[in-house]
Amino acid sequence: MTNTDLLRQKIDESGYKLSYIAKQIGITPKSLLKKINNEAEFKATEMETLRILLNLSTEECVQIFFAGV
Repeated sequence: MTNTDLLRQKIDESGYKLSYIAKQIGITPKSLLKKINNEAEFKATEMETLRILLNLSTEECVQIFFAGV
């Protein structure tokens, strides 16, 4: 389960629009919203792209993408 609040905070801090982020990870903005809202799961490649794009630390990645584990 994704930590939606922390992911949204990091996206806001990045200054990127959701449409740009979605394009960078190769999905539609609607698909990105579903993943952010825990209606679908992020793939490993998408997590890695977000890690780079949003400049996330390892700890932040764990907090965001593995919140329910």
